[in-house]
Formats: sequence, C-alpha cells, structure tokens
Amino acid sequence: MTNIEKLHNHIYTKKVFILFTWGTRILLFLAFLPSGLKKVLGERFTILGIDTQVGFFFEALYRAGFYWNFLGLMQLLVGVLLLIPRTAFLGAILYMPIIINIFVIVVAMNFKGTPIIAGLMLLANIYLLFWDYKKLKQIVSVIFGK
Repeated sequence: MTNIEKLHNHIYTKKVFILFTWGTRILLFLAFLPSGLKKVLGERFTILGIDTQVGFFFEALYRAGFYWNFLGLMQLLVGVLLLIPRTAFLGAILYMPIIINIFVIVVAMNFKGTPIIAGLMLLANIYLLFWDYKKLKQIVSVIFGK
C-alpha cells in the first residue's frame, strides 16, 4: 500500500473528514449557485462597464447568447451533482475543468481578490477528488492501462 493509499484509508473513516467533505461539497455548490442562476436566467454577472478589462470580458461572454446560458447550466448541474452521494464523484470530475478555467481567467485578467477564492475552490475540488481516490485510481488505470 502506497503512502497516498494509507493517508486516504486513514481519513476516509474519520467522522471529522466525512463532515468536512460534505461541507466542502455544499460550499462548492453554493459558490456556483448565484453565478449559474444569473447565467441560466440570461442576466449579466457584473455591473462593470466595458471600459474595464473585466467588464468587457463578461459583456462579451454575455453577448455570446446560448453559450452564456450553457455556462450557467453546467455550473448548476455540477453543483447539484456534488450534493447527491451517488453522483458526487462525477460532480467533482466535471467541476475540475470549470474551476481550472475560472482560476486561469481570474489570474490572467488580474481580478482583485478573486484568484484567492478561485484557488481555494480549486484546492477544495482536488480534496474531493482525493476523497474518492479509489474511484479516481480505477479510472486512471483504465485510461493509462495500469
């Protein structure tokens, strides 16, 4: 058994980590809820003007039409998947590319404070993937043939 497997086995049965995992899932869902709902409903996400880099970026996404709604729909779907025990692992897998994309955008565009929040969300999602380490290991072994 590897050190990672030992660590996983150690924390997986501890009540404090079970509660922490559920808290993390709920917080990640809540983080996507307002922005996802705004996008699904076709509303703007920010009131910043297009004279700012961030405002221009969000206005362009907003004007992309259905893509704006699709982004919101995916945020809501992934958030709900995290809350359902049978689908929580799938939710964590699907959350990863979304939060990586958000993290890269906020870092690249110099959002104030947001890189810290997005970075913490990324770390929280990595934790959720580690929580389901055995499932992740099976998928990786199928893909890479080991």
